[in-house]
Amino acid sequence: MNLESSSAWKQANAYFKKIKDSKITGFLDEARLKDFTFEFNGIYFDFSKHRIDATLLHYLIEVAKEMQLNSGIDAMFKGEIINKTEQRAVLHTALRQQTTSPVIVKGHNIIPDIKETDERIKTFVNQVINKQWKGYTGKPITDVVNIGIGGSDLGPKMVIHALKDFRTPLKMHFLSNIDPFQLDNLLQQIDLETTLFLVVSKSFSTQETLTNAQNIQQIYIEAFGKEAVAHHFVSVTTQVEKARLFGIPNNNVFPMWDWVGGRYSLWSPAGLAIPLAIGYDNFIALKQGAYAMDQHFKETDLKNNLPVLAALLTLLYNNLYQFETEAYIPYADKLLFLPDFLQQLMMESNGKSVGLDNKKVSWQTGNIIWGNTGTNAQHSFFQLLHQGTKIVPVNFIAERTNKSTNFSGNHKILLANMIAQAEALMTGEYNEIPYKNFEGNRPSTTILFDEISPESLGSLLAYFEHQTFVEAWLWQINAFDQFGVELGKKLAKNVLSDINDTSKSLGHDVSTNALIERIRT
Repeated sequence: MNLESSSAWKQANAYFKKIKDSKITGFLDEARLKDFTFEFNGIYFDFSKHRIDATLLHYLIEVAKEMQLNSGIDAMFKGEIINKTEQRAVLHTALRQQTTSPVIVKGHNIIPDIKETDERIKTFVNQVINKQWKGYTGKPITDVVNIGIGGSDLGPKMVIHALKDFRTPLKMHFLSNIDPFQLDNLLQQIDLETTLFLVVSKSFSTQETLTNAQNIQQIYIEAFGKEAVAHHFVSVTTQVEKARLFGIPNNNVFPMWDWVGGRYSLWSPAGLAIPLAIGYDNFIALKQGAYAMDQHFKETDLKNNLPVLAALLTLLYNNLYQFETEAYIPYADKLLFLPDFLQQLMMESNGKSVGLDNKKVSWQTGNIIWGNTGTNAQHSFFQLLHQGTKIVPVNFIAERTNKSTNFSGNHKILLANMIAQAEALMTGEYNEIPYKNFEGNRPSTTILFDEISPESLGSLLAYFEHQTFVEAWLWQINAFDQFGVELGKKLAKNVLSDINDTSKSLGHDVSTNALIERIRT
């Protein structure tokens, strides 16, 4: 089954053509508000400002049914091999499961492994926070550096920044980029005697991560000797032997599993920086919030299922209206890194042009995700959102109250701006002077936290994860591999060899050769 052969999709397409120019304001009344708004775990979801009516939504839900979405959801939670290209189960949901119900992967119940690892994390985190873990010279840890890239960086960094009101005394740093500027800057901020490094790499061979770790390891060896490494380095990897050869003892190595993709891994030991930053109990609360959304996603009928509704709106705009991008605008600086996180989650998952049948798809997939915090965004790209030729559906995200601030008046101004922007995008404003005219009818979702807490944030992140899965299922692509990132990394090894060996003749295209020559000299 695919979109082109779906009878429900053909019905949806035919009806869409009848209403595609209708105004959102023509749909909007009290009954619609009731049907298109939801409250879940301290979060209010408002889908009412969209270019869709109840009939078109019904047809899109029928598409999901015809595409057997419920079977796909069930298969994922059961641990079936739905990542067919890599022959893997997809079980980030198992990492936050709050029961002991077995989840079987290739004949093995993974839940005891997860619980055992969680206990190890709890012990380790409490040792570090309570100053029982000492550096090589006997001083307690004050700073933690997460060395990782992609999912081993974006998720933990985003969560820790978002939950700044729940922070432990530990100072957290992130080292992801191979650009030496980042490493130089980090070394100016930390004391080697009181810093702990988390080397997060499933393969323990990721170039950026391993190069940065080796650079820092050499500094420790020169300053204190090889014995110091074991006191200041912890690893999250599947390659225990590689970590041991690096100088990290087995007791300092936490496992990763092949049924967890990098961009879904913040719930796993790959997110070890999170409990260090917010405390183990708050890390569990984050998981509990995600589990609540998991249960909602698994058990709720499609017409009231939050991740499903979000995904159907993406399908509407990407495949019927042909709008190619979506903006995520958090009106909360706590969520500064959320757009970056969502770019990886959604674009790396669904940036695919080959379907599950191993044939090139003939429909659009993988919409472009971008954004920035409000109100900064209002003074940069909102001009395009309001009066540009491109229509960009917007997701506004904020918290209703900010209990940690003494400037509540500022917070009300912030929220007033967000609400006004959503209203202005929808209603527009006629002006007989063309350059002052606002056409309006531009759609948006508003997501309003009561407050950003570990539990509510966990629910929202699981919502986005499941939205991404549903989109992929409807487009019939695999959301859980990422072969597209490999070619450039492979070619980079050849280019680096050519840069370093100045006697070597170059065999690239003329443009690439010229760039290498400029760097050589």
